[in-house]
Amino acid sequence: MRLYQKNIHTKTLHLYQNITTMKKINANHMPLYREAGFNLQNSKRTKEAFAAELDHAHEPEDYIYSRYRNPTTVAVEKQIMALEDCKWALLVETGMAAIDVAVSVFQKGKDTRPSLYFHEIYGGTNSFIDTVLIKRRNLDVHRFYATDGRYDFVELERMLAEIKPEFLYFEAVSNPMLIVADVKRIMALAKQYEAKIIVDNTFGTPLLWKPLMDGADLVIHSATKYLSGHGNITAGVICGNDEELMKEAIEYRKWAGHFLSPDDAYRLGTQLKSFELRFQKHCDNAMALATYLEKHPQIEEVLYPGLESHPTRKEAVALFGDKGFGGMLTFDIKGDSDTDKREKCNRFIAALEDTIPLVPTLGEVDTILLPVEPVWGAKYPLPGVIRLSVGIESIEKLKALIGDALGKM
Repeated sequence: MRLYQKNIHTKTLHLYQNITTMKKINANHMPLYREAGFNLQNSKRTKEAFAAELDHAHEPEDYIYSRYRNPTTVAVEKQIMALEDCKWALLVETGMAAIDVAVSVFQKGKDTRPSLYFHEIYGGTNSFIDTVLIKRRNLDVHRFYATDGRYDFVELERMLAEIKPEFLYFEAVSNPMLIVADVKRIMALAKQYEAKIIVDNTFGTPLLWKPLMDGADLVIHSATKYLSGHGNITAGVICGNDEELMKEAIEYRKWAGHFLSPDDAYRLGTQLKSFELRFQKHCDNAMALATYLEKHPQIEEVLYPGLESHPTRKEAVALFGDKGFGGMLTFDIKGDSDTDKREKCNRFIAALEDTIPLVPTLGEVDTILLPVEPVWGAKYPLPGVIRLSVGIESIEKLKALIGDALGKM
């Protein structure tokens, strides 16, 4: 018998309906709906469904096509809404897709106003700005640069006043130097000049900070990272409270084809259940490891917002309080020259090849590393610097592994 779903409930009991029979299934977990298209039964219902679709509801009465909305994906979006304390969340297939949706809802053809981005953001976002927004869409994009690891608010206000941007885009914690922004001051200035605010909070996560509660208009995450946490899904999410922005985002997502598959959404939903426990352990391990490395004779400098030595420690404490300082840390290996640093860095990586691999991502339950120079060489030509995504393993095990590798240099 082919079952047709009438309504979706994420509670223990799920209701299903066939044309003539109501049947209850006592499943304990959210169902996985792989339908590309949904059975609308007759012309009248089809007409009503497509008419209702023009309202771009987050959870439609009748599902039409999975690129529009899918009940499994909507259920997982609700899990993220609970984490963010927000009114809506939209899942897409990657963090880059989330960025595209977030910035595209403010594009209005010839009436599109300039936009302003902090330069200390994910490298992929900067590449997206250059190759898509500027090269292909010919948009008026401006960047605000940090100076010696700090943000000059006089310069930021000057740019806001001069450019009058549609929106300001920034990250709470920069990558890979982990500069923590004075976010409340940034957002106050943006609002003073009537700019919308988009925050990429992948590093901070909803556990450390919820930007929408402080006045952001949109928040995005690469859900590939901490929200998933297992390195086996690529996903992104856009979160907000403004219903009109939600409708714009649903419409753009639908026609640009940015949609997370129900299979990946289902797996993400299971992984979200352990997010808070996992991320707290990431923070605890990173703090302990940063403290250990700062005292190690082979290490020149450690960048971690929880350390007293970090240039933006004050901002980090103001933003995160006692909740933690994230799972990322960056450190510089000592050396007599750039060549010496580069050789030591390579030996360190080789010594850890089988235990802490070099993987160009972050936020996984296992610790992984990434040398800075090969990835950010033009921006950060630092041959001895390594970015570490600290996992949730035994901290004593991590100290022993890294200590042994440093001893082999």
